[in-house]
Amino acid sequence: MIPLIKKKTKNDNSDKKNKINAIIFFSNIIEIILVLSIIILFYITIPLSSSKVIFIPKGSTNYIITYLNKSGYELNIIDKVIIKAKGYPQSGWIDLKTTKMTKADFINKLLTSKAALKTITLIPGETAYFFLKEISEKFHLSFIKLQKAYDNYSYKLDGNILAETYNLPIGMDEDHLVFYLISYTNKKYEEFSNKIFGHYIKNSWYKYLTIASIVQKEAADIDEMPIVSSVIQNRLKKRMPLQMDGTLNYGIYSHTKVTPKMIRDDISSYNTYKYAELPKDPICAVSLDAIKAAIFPAKTEYLYFFRDKSTGKHSFTKDYKEHINNINRLKNIKTPQKETKIFPKKSDSKTTTDVKTLWKTIN
Repeated sequence: MIPLIKKKTKNDNSDKKNKINAIIFFSNIIEIILVLSIIILFYITIPLSSSKVIFIPKGSTNYIITYLNKSGYELNIIDKVIIKAKGYPQSGWIDLKTTKMTKADFINKLLTSKAALKTITLIPGETAYFFLKEISEKFHLSFIKLQKAYDNYSYKLDGNILAETYNLPIGMDEDHLVFYLISYTNKKYEEFSNKIFGHYIKNSWYKYLTIASIVQKEAADIDEMPIVSSVIQNRLKKRMPLQMDGTLNYGIYSHTKVTPKMIRDDISSYNTYKYAELPKDPICAVSLDAIKAAIFPAKTEYLYFFRDKSTGKHSFTKDYKEHINNINRLKNIKTPQKETKIFPKKSDSKTTTDVKTLWKTIN
């Protein structure tokens, strides 16, 4: 018998053809994926140059990419997809830490970098004028615009910014920077006042700041501050002029040596040789220690003090004759005398227990 040969049907041919087409299709898909992967891997390793600190505006990813493209970064659809897949870019001025990186590094830094900051310190006893000058130089900002913003937001001519170290974002404009410093300080003043008095009356607080600013200029150290404060309070009670050189080191005169001519010619309220009252405004920025001393002066009868150049400290006295004798005695001292402390005895200077308790509560 001759064996029968089974003929292939049209369905068999169609199935086989479909399988072949499917294999070809998936092969093409895999090939496309591989090619795209190679392209993306190659693309994200392309080297990129940038400044260390860049500004990222607030807005959608599309808006940010458009902004960066206008700034010369040449980002495209691939970058957009990667960024959207990984998160959302930081906004504001950010610190990339380096100027040379790959596209992948750049995208990662857009998503994770922290704000770019610079540190600046307002030294106790310094005036707002010189602090704004320093900000202008360090942050490359306009001094005129800084001063204009300061005049706009300040309550008094000085003392509106607490003597402290500040970490400020790079790229902040003049108006926002000054507004931040004064707002931050006002919150601190309110916090301190509420802890001490249970309320915050701005005008009254700034009177203490005025005393604190004189203390800041005159006291040799923190220990002397409550004693200098007591001299100021005692003289005010007796309606005596304070006659303190430090009050004339205000504003642009912060680093100027006070001379007899300056004392004769200065007609401002800062001239405590002419007027038997406090200046109308604080003289300078103050520390918390100076504020505490202004509010809680030591209990003394001192009206005079004189600086001993050999120790840098002051000698405090109760009457004018004793003060003159003290000046003559100290002027004759030519060599530093170690362990010499010309301070009032503990019995001459007292602080109540309640005051000490309040003192410790202010951080």
